[in-house]
Amino acid sequence: MAKVESNFKNMAATLLVITLVASAALGLVYQSTKEPIALAQQAKINNAIKAVLPEFDNQPGNEAYSVAVDGGELTFYPATKEGQPVGTAVKTFSNNGFAGLIELMVGFLPDGTINKIAVISHKETPGLGDKMDPKKSNFSLQFEGKNPETFKLKVKKDGGDVDAITASTISSRAYCDAVIRAYNALKEGGKHE
Repeated sequence: MAKVESNFKNMAATLLVITLVASAALGLVYQSTKEPIALAQQAKINNAIKAVLPEFDNQPGNEAYSVAVDGGELTFYPATKEGQPVGTAVKTFSNNGFAGLIELMVGFLPDGTINKIAVISHKETPGLGDKMDPKKSNFSLQFEGKNPETFKLKVKKDGGDVDAITASTISSRAYCDAVIRAYNALKEGGKHE
């Protein structure tokens, strides 16, 4: 039986083959999951639009447009019923959360009044900052029916009208920051004619 010598060339060739196989497998997994992930994200956005606006009969996603604001992007989803505007959903953000980025969908009625707010994503502390999610507390209810022209979108500690989440003032401030960013952009021309 001949002795097989292990040398650098054999090891390098083996490592190359393993790397190529692993890379191909990773590429196939990426390609096969890319579309389902995109569809799931779009479904999440569509559900958030439905949750924050009154009943509509158009496809707001087909009429969406984006505006660059504060180093990020806001997306506007105008909704109509029988051709009449019923509101605009705005996908907004704040980078000031305790754990970083917070994304919200804010539904505004045609007069600028906040209809409802849905949380799209965040990484806030479970049991504290995550109470911004309507499924976990009533925090977001205090915004409903309020017009930012008269309702100060700041926590009470900062001279505003918002009751902060207990022990989560930073998350509450970030939530307000995202809402006011959406309102200001809508007011300043986000109405997209």
